[in-house]
Amino acid sequence: MKIQIDNLNKQYSNGVKALENVSLTINKGMFGLLGPNGAGKSSLMRTLATLQDADSGTAMLGEIDILNNKEEVRKVLGYLPQEFGVYPRTSAVDLLDYLALMKGFNKRSERKEMVSYLLNKVNLFEHRKKAVSSYSGGMRQRFGIAQCLIGSPKLVIVDEPTAGLDPGERNRFYNILSEIGENIILILSTHIVQDVRELCTQMAIMDKGKVLFSGNTDDALLQIRGKVWERKVNKSELPQFQNEYKIISNKLVGGKPLIHAFSETELGNGFVKAEENLEDVFFAKLNELA
Repeated sequence: MKIQIDNLNKQYSNGVKALENVSLTINKGMFGLLGPNGAGKSSLMRTLATLQDADSGTAMLGEIDILNNKEEVRKVLGYLPQEFGVYPRTSAVDLLDYLALMKGFNKRSERKEMVSYLLNKVNLFEHRKKAVSSYSGGMRQRFGIAQCLIGSPKLVIVDEPTAGLDPGERNRFYNILSEIGENIILILSTHIVQDVRELCTQMAIMDKGKVLFSGNTDDALLQIRGKVWERKVNKSELPQFQNEYKIISNKLVGGKPLIHAFSETELGNGFVKAEENLEDVFFAKLNELA
């Protein structure tokens, strides 16, 4: 099964073009959707999750028409939005049981077995009787994944899942996503380059409603191989270098800016060839350099 999106468009009432002729093929496995805030990622996720309509275009999940057969999509969909509400004082086990009932699992014994399995899978079983509203951010995200997996979905959509998580919780979350993403379509929408690099083999970069790149991560790195150069500069020199070179990014290293510049040819002037990384691809695409 795969998702085939062709020429998808969405414009909001304020005139903002959230999606502009978006075309993507998303195969089984983990697919990273990368872009800055306002790139159109959430608009695309909400459309695929049947939460909003598109103005034009098509989106198919296998043989299911996502835009026109929403009930069929919802039967095989798991969705974790950026933020989700929970009932105050409701325990994880009771809330998952209720959500499973809402998804059509009417046999109590079947729900009990499923809920226990899911809570174990996301390492929350020992906290199952605690109110979800009392969970830490990472625990709440893991609970969000558990509710996504009710009914063994074929498509899971996860929107900005690791923002605000500490490194330990992020690693736990990575492990869960990589495990469940082996046999289904799992779309991970994020602005954190590291998330995509560590988890996904397929990816797309979006900005201002448009797809700037789609393919696998190795192909993305090949596009800039041998074309990224780096050097340290003084802070006072940074504006001059930004005027003279195609600067992809800069970050402080040891108190001095380390700049990455894009060039097809050797730059000289103290620049040395940098080892390409996905962050360079991201910024090069956003700045229309590669």
